[in-house]
Order: sequence, then structure tokens, then C-alpha cells
Amino acid sequence: MTSTTTTTRTHEPTATTAPAAAPARATDLTAPLPADAPAAVVADRVLAAALGSLEITAIHLGERLGWYRALADDGPLTSTELAVLTGTVERYAREWLEHQAVNGYLDALDGAEVDASRRRFRLHAGAAEVLTDVDSLAHVAPLARLLAGTGRVVDRLVEAYRTGGGVGWEELGADAREAQAALNRPMFLHQLTQELLPGVPALHARLAGGATVADVGCGEGWSAIGLALGYPGVRVDGYDVDAPSVAAARRHASTAGVTDRVTFTHVDAAAAGVGTVGRYDVVTAYECVHDMADPVAVLAAMRRMAADDGYVLVVDENAAEEFGAPAGPVERLLYGFSLVCCLPDGLSTEGGAGTGTVMRPSVLAGYAARAGFSRVEVLPVEHDLFRFYRLHL
Repeated sequence: MTSTTTTTRTHEPTATTAPAAAPARATDLTAPLPADAPAAVVADRVLAAALGSLEITAIHLGERLGWYRALADDGPLTSTELAVLTGTVERYAREWLEHQAVNGYLDALDGAEVDASRRRFRLHAGAAEVLTDVDSLAHVAPLARLLAGTGRVVDRLVEAYRTGGGVGWEELGADAREAQAALNRPMFLHQLTQELLPGVPALHARLAGGATVADVGCGEGWSAIGLALGYPGVRVDGYDVDAPSVAAARRHASTAGVTDRVTFTHVDAAAAGVGTVGRYDVVTAYECVHDMADPVAVLAAMRRMAADDGYVLVVDENAAEEFGAPAGPVERLLYGFSLVCCLPDGLSTEGGAGTGTVMRPSVLAGYAARAGFSRVEVLPVEHDLFRFYRLHL
């Protein structure tokens, strides 16, 4: 989880209020509201959330229009230069640049004495990494695009909440799908095989020895590609129900130069095991079981795909073991995504399990037992957002 810098304000002292008694204003979005928060504190919190929402919208504009990239590559820039470089309108570019400067993402190199269209703006080095470096573990800019995708279907969410049914990933569209892949890409390419899997010696040794791997629910393929790059002897077959994701995965594999050892198939994950019984040394599912309409059927397919001595790995959200409120940033983030994305997706198929993003270990253990696994082991892998499980045959 990346850190967020926030500001907490207090009431100004008045003739009747001593500074020591002044309550904190809830502008820190990383902390839950206190149970006894007065109306003024709650109102401040809502205003702070609105401020954050507007920043996210501006980040989405900057990413989609190429403004951050232009500033990183060619800055400092004026609004006129930025508009020319990106084929956009100067007046909009000017307002966006000034917004980014007043929020601290950019340095304004000129003040009010310079004509607005001639002011130069520079992207901070830290902001450039977060907003433009697609391989950095700090690259969280795709969150803005993911939230833009969910925002487009808010009326459908209201309808689903009222009448039942759900909203699937296909309705969220390319922004949500591509943003989800982009968010996980740095971890899959630069952390999974370098830091995380070596912490599981039995699995690491098997992969290093040249295993055959099935990656179920592979999305745009970065997990499979990361495994192939990190373990040159492995062969990975990725399976996913989403055709655009599979097409993107094939493009990514070609760019990465691993198409000789990585394949992708468009298929329902529950049926992925057909014709592959006992074929794989390792079977994986990264951050997808909680989204599945029928997780038991998918896990049963993964069990069939594994060899008799196969290793089945599930990586999913690092939800707390039990419900508790209030909670920290990770739990709150998971619940937020569950409301707008994962739970509606899980209920978009008739009879869907509706697991939601907050899949606790006990829930996965229940699914695994029904799928025929003997037990679920939580692996000793430390990660802020993900928990690693071995499902024993």
C-alpha cells in the first residue's frame, strides 16, 4: 500500500474555546471517522473525500490525454506547449495545469506576474514515477482510470442494488479492465519472482526447475509473463473468460518475447480443466477467485488440472481474518472496491456466489473444501494487499 500524505486541521480558538479542547477535523482519509464525531468533523470528512475524488478525476484526465507523459518527457511546459504536444485545447490544459499546481503535483515556475498562457509548469520527480512509470511499484495512477470505469455505470449499480442482479466487468469497459491489469503489472513483473515466490522455498524450487504452470483467471497475462521471465524454464498456459483480456495478454507476451513458452486461451475458468487433467506441476489463480460467480467450480477445475503432486497457489486480497469496525486503509479500500466493482460483478451471473472483494481466509477455506481440497495453508509471504495460499490436494 502506498503512503498518502494528509493534513489535519483544528478549530481556530475562540473566546469560549480553549485550544486544548478543540476537536480534530477529520480530513485524514486514511483514518476512520471516530464513533463520536460531531457534525462538523463528519462534514469536513465528506469535503475531504470530495477533494480526493476531484483529484482522481484530474489524474484520469492527465493520464488519458497524455499530459503527464508530455510533462515528464518534455517539461517544463506552458499550457500552449502542452496543448500543442498532445493535440488538446489550450484553455482546458491551462486550467488543468493550475489545478495540478495548487494541489502540489506540479511546480508553477512562474507566478501571477506572468500571463497565464505563458506560465511554465514542471512535474515533480516523485509524481512522475507515480503517474507515468508503468513499471514502478509506486505506479498507482491506474486507480483513477479504474474508478472512472466504475463511475460510468453508477446508475446501473443503483438499479442492481435496488432490484438484484449485478454489473459485470464487460459493462465496466476497457478503462476498468486495463487499469486493473496496469495496477498489478509492476508487482507481477518486478516483485513476484524476485521477492515474493522465493519466500516459498518448495514452490520456488519447483518453478526454478522448469515446471508446467496453469494460470487460471490470467486477465491481461502479466502474472504468466512475469513467471516466464523470472523462471526461464517454465511453460505457462493462461486461461480467462474475458476475450479482450486474452487478446491483450497475447500482445503483451509477444512484446515480452515469451510466446514460445506462454499461451493464452479464452475459456470459462470452470471448464479450463477439461482435457488437462493432471497436466500441470503448478496451478495458480491471482486476485480473481473473489470475483468468480462459481468459485467452487473453478477451484475444482484447478484441482483436476494439477498433477498428483501438484502445487495449487491462490493469491487474493489481504482481508482481515474477521470483520471488525472501524478498520484500517486496506480493509476500507477492499470494501470500497467491493461496492462498486467486485460484488456487482460476482452477482452479475444468475446464482453467482457474490463473494465480494473482502474474501476472508475462512471463506476461501470453505470454497476449497467443497472443491475437494484437503486443507488451505496461509503461506509466509508478506504483502500489504495480497495473501498467498496453498491449497493442498
